[in-house]
Amino acid sequence: MCLIFTCGEHTFRKEVEGYEGITCQCHNCGNYAGHVIKTNPWFTFCFVPVVPLSIHGYQDVVCHICNFAQPLENRPDVKAMKRGEGGGNNIPMQPPPQQGAPPQGWGQAQAPPQGQAPMRYG
Repeated sequence: MCLIFTCGEHTFRKEVEGYEGITCQCHNCGNYAGHVIKTNPWFTFCFVPVVPLSIHGYQDVVCHICNFAQPLENRPDVKAMKRGEGGGNNIPMQPPPQQGAPPQGWGQAQAPPQGQAPMRYG
């Protein structure tokens, strides 16, 4: 009789509470694809998780393009984005609109810059 057993390791991953949906810049490749992920490694026996290899898990900023992981403690810029603690919700993404001025961009005809002829299509 021959019995074959397999042993290994599996890592469970989930987004950290308070950092859901936050995307930050990767310090390795420069892309805006970093997410805050908590990883919990487990020892597996016959593909069944048996023993956790870490009690609290690891909180890392992980890039989904180059798979670079950096501990959250080393990223104060990402810590400032945490929701619920005066973080990312208080950072304005655009300057507030000026009082009495029309919104920029839509429905306004603008004159071409001086010295250039208007563009012609066709």
